[in-house]
Amino acid sequence: MASSSQASRAVPNLAFRGLRGQRSPGEFAAAVRKSAREIGEQVSCDARYIGRVEAGEIRCPNYAYERVFLHMFPGLTLSDLGFTARERVRGGGVRLPEPAGPFYEFDSTTDSNEESDVLRRAFMTSGSATVAAASFGLGLGSVPGSGPGTVPGTVPAQRRVGEAEVSAVEEAVRRIRLLDDRHGADGLYQRAAQPLRAAYALLDAGTTARASTADRLHAGAGELAISVGWLAHDSGRFDDARSHYAEALATARVAGDPALEAHAFCNTSFLARDAGRHREAVRSAQAGLRAAHRLGSPRLLSLLTLREAGGWAGLGDRTNCGQSLGRAHAYFDRGAVDADPEWMSFFGEPELEALQAQCWAALGEWPRAARHARRSTVLQDGRFARNLALYRAELAANLARAGAPDEAAEAGHQVLDLLTGVQSSRIQLMLSDTARVLLPQRRAGGVAFFLDRYAGAARRA
Repeated sequence: MASSSQASRAVPNLAFRGLRGQRSPGEFAAAVRKSAREIGEQVSCDARYIGRVEAGEIRCPNYAYERVFLHMFPGLTLSDLGFTARERVRGGGVRLPEPAGPFYEFDSTTDSNEESDVLRRAFMTSGSATVAAASFGLGLGSVPGSGPGTVPGTVPAQRRVGEAEVSAVEEAVRRIRLLDDRHGADGLYQRAAQPLRAAYALLDAGTTARASTADRLHAGAGELAISVGWLAHDSGRFDDARSHYAEALATARVAGDPALEAHAFCNTSFLARDAGRHREAVRSAQAGLRAAHRLGSPRLLSLLTLREAGGWAGLGDRTNCGQSLGRAHAYFDRGAVDADPEWMSFFGEPELEALQAQCWAALGEWPRAARHARRSTVLQDGRFARNLALYRAELAANLARAGAPDEAAEAGHQVLDLLTGVQSSRIQLMLSDTARVLLPQRRAGGVAFFLDRYAGAARRA
């Protein structure tokens, strides 16, 4: 178990501090973000992150930061930058309670070991950490003053919520998103609901050190609600997802937070489209656009406009769909900016292509949908295993309906390969639909093998 005594043993990273030179932590963080954009990475670096590195709290950066730092300082190694070798940092991670099937450690199967260390310290050293610690499988017994009689969801009302608690909520959001990127939603949803309850319990405690802390706590709790809602959405629990997104939207309205409001409407639109409520998808996207216009992020406007296009496609409105796609491209082409929200790290060219593919598929233009879906699979970074499986599942579905059964079967095989490490009901349903479409074409090259393999995998699931 990590503790505050472990935190005190952190060795300051003097090498990294020396590389910052005369620049302030904020100026150096801006240089990091600029370098990330130069190589197509998206990192949410800020002065606080730089401070954590220099304090020695982050012993080894995740892979995205590693690429950025090595790009900034060509010829230097991670050791030259003052970091510890990755293999020495791995292990000893926070484990979630084991489910009745394969699941994933918070640390040893992901790339952000340093985040869980800070998260754990924040939860374990704060007076209001009882519920939060239990939420991440740390065990109530390890928290002073807790025991069998502790009521889940209870946070001491007299405790002032400060940096530790707020940072813990923010880190929980990042960890959930990371695990979803790697492994999909099905194994995560029930566990992720526990830190969500803890976050709203902190809000209910009602005492914070200052207004900025309260604002961050509202934003963090709302983002956590959206993240949990997405896990419900992706695992087929649409009613649960709708409830979580509504909770996030209410939090945004209470806090007067247009960024959170835009995010909540973005996901609500996506859910409405998947649930067949296409008019609601359009209106939710348009509401999100009204909030997002105040934020200075063209990429956010692009994504929301793509959500609107998806709603129009579901309504069979080719004209409005095409116009929305044109606006989405125009926004996207303005490029990434510092104002882009952290949660949009998934939104690059692969997602742009995939969302266009979904529009053309909804309009019944299968060959055109397949072309966009193929581009999304080619462009997608292999680190995002869940999205890679999704894009290939969409490609298989489009090819099956476009009259290319052998290519559809090949794409289906690739999805099955990826599903050994990804758990997503959404992807499973898409693959099931593809198998159904291909069944009458069983004699086409490679189709029978795919159908047999898919049937075997479905029996084992």
